[in-house]
Amino acid sequence: MQSPPSALRALPIPPIVKPRLLRHLLLPLPIILLMLACGYAAYYLSEQIGIRALADTGERQLELHARAVESEISTHTYLPSLLELEASVTRLLVMPTEYRRERVNVYLEGLNQRSGSRAIYVLDTNGRVLATSNWRDADSFQGEDLSFRAYFRDAMAGKPGRFYGVGTTTGEPGYYLAHGLRHHDRIIGVAVVKIRLDPLERRWERARLEAFVSDENGIIILSSDPARRLKAVRPLDEATRTRLASSLQYHWTRLDELQPIDRRPFGRAELLSLPSQDPAGGGARPIRYLAQSLPLNDSAWTFNLLTPVQDVRREAISHGMLAAVAFALLAFLLIAWNERRKVLATRLAAREALQQANNQLERKIAERTADLRASNERLRGQIRERRLAEETLRKTQDDLIQAGKLAVIGQMSTSIAHELNQPLAALRTLAGNSVRFLQRGNLETTSSNLQTINELVDHMGRITASLRAFARRSDDTGEARLGKAVDAALFLLHPRLERTPLNIHRDFADVRLAIDQTRLEQILVNLIVNAIDAMAAQRDRQLWLEGRADEDRYLLTVRDNGPGIPPALRTHLFEPFFTTKPGEQGLGLGLTLSASLAAAAGGNLSVRHPDEGGTAFVLSLQSLAPTEKPADE
Repeated sequence: MQSPPSALRALPIPPIVKPRLLRHLLLPLPIILLMLACGYAAYYLSEQIGIRALADTGERQLELHARAVESEISTHTYLPSLLELEASVTRLLVMPTEYRRERVNVYLEGLNQRSGSRAIYVLDTNGRVLATSNWRDADSFQGEDLSFRAYFRDAMAGKPGRFYGVGTTTGEPGYYLAHGLRHHDRIIGVAVVKIRLDPLERRWERARLEAFVSDENGIIILSSDPARRLKAVRPLDEATRTRLASSLQYHWTRLDELQPIDRRPFGRAELLSLPSQDPAGGGARPIRYLAQSLPLNDSAWTFNLLTPVQDVRREAISHGMLAAVAFALLAFLLIAWNERRKVLATRLAAREALQQANNQLERKIAERTADLRASNERLRGQIRERRLAEETLRKTQDDLIQAGKLAVIGQMSTSIAHELNQPLAALRTLAGNSVRFLQRGNLETTSSNLQTINELVDHMGRITASLRAFARRSDDTGEARLGKAVDAALFLLHPRLERTPLNIHRDFADVRLAIDQTRLEQILVNLIVNAIDAMAAQRDRQLWLEGRADEDRYLLTVRDNGPGIPPALRTHLFEPFFTTKPGEQGLGLGLTLSASLAAAAGGNLSVRHPDEGGTAFVLSLQSLAPTEKPADE
């Protein structure tokens, strides 16, 4: 309801409304600013701590992998000086002959295979290769002039030759160890061992380690990333480039510079941003690394370790976001606590009213519970009565089904008596004849009569057995063979079929159905008897038994070519005691019982009225999987 305008003008406006509204509008701004400041502080601290942790881990990895490089080199340092002890090498250098060269070649080949080096060769004082371990290869060093190499000059000066370079013959990089071979206190030649350091790079790749080694010229000679190999880590002036190009140490490589996008110091290390090619085709994108370096012992090389810091940065961003969210949550909790404090008084005042309402509700619940108990007792009584009625109905239905069977047997009693009287008369005649023939000594005729008597007894036994099986009580469950049920029904109706002959067309499979065998036979007897009665007055009598599968069910159609059922009577076909047969030929229970038996087995019985005439009853039952035959059948 709306208040009158005069009442609205009479109410004074509280002076606290505007300050409260202003405070609610301005409060989110400082909270947002404090949340951003808290998140940035957490991000900065987390990033610094994470990078320091990476630096500590990197120091240990740096020392470990640097020593591994030194160990890989020092493993082969003894080999050049070992050749000084080989007499065949000394004799070759003092007096070269083809025979001595071949012997030294074979010796160097075996030594190279045992040591695992790339190549071992011997140079004379002019720098020409006299013998080499790869003398059999097409790219052999035999006869090459390597006097321009720095390791040769150092070895001739009596110093250990240590040199990394790209081979002029094979274009293959390697590390050269040279030693001056002495004879009578003078150097008569140089022994050189070439080793490959590729296993180190493959080891770094397997460990997913981003590292490289730079030599004394600032050139990357080993790298886990092939794109960085033979690049300069510092700017090279023209004089240095000319000197390196003339020495052919790096063959004809351009020696481009590895240029960081961004660089800033971080303690004893530095933070670098290097371009990296995006595999998805998005072009170059910068990757930030923590770069740490360590000089190698006994060489002018430097081992460099690059540790990506993207994970640290992502973790720092997550920490910053968590800190901001935590601050926002704390602020929200404080505001909520303040609001809760304001409403506590209202809740305390409403508690008494709530208690009173609760008392009234409990009283109503008690009253309602008593009513429900009374209703439950009435329902239990009704359930007991209904169960008793269902039991009575089931018993009545079973009695009705049995009565239907007996009614069918009673209808066939005249035919059955005739069917039995003929064999009985024949039995009496054959028995009397057998006595006379036996008295005459005609044993052959007597034996033939006894065989005929045996067959007639078997025939009468089959008739009585079929009647006993058809008349016995059965239940709703079980399984039946369709072919067996059809044969049994036709056998029971054989006397009727002799008096009223008809053409039977069978088109169905011998399937297994979920119904008792006797009940299926009773349904088929009722349907076939109805068809015979319907076609009794006509000459052309045709009966079709057609079956087809429909998913997990099987449909059997019993169709005749009789006159059909008038439209006015079709709605009453399945009603009890309704019959279209004249006089006392039927009780009107056949179709009712058949439909009940089908429904009790989980199926149904329906009727169709074809346009070409006649009547078709469709029996639908659950089909069962076929049983497996024995393996020896």
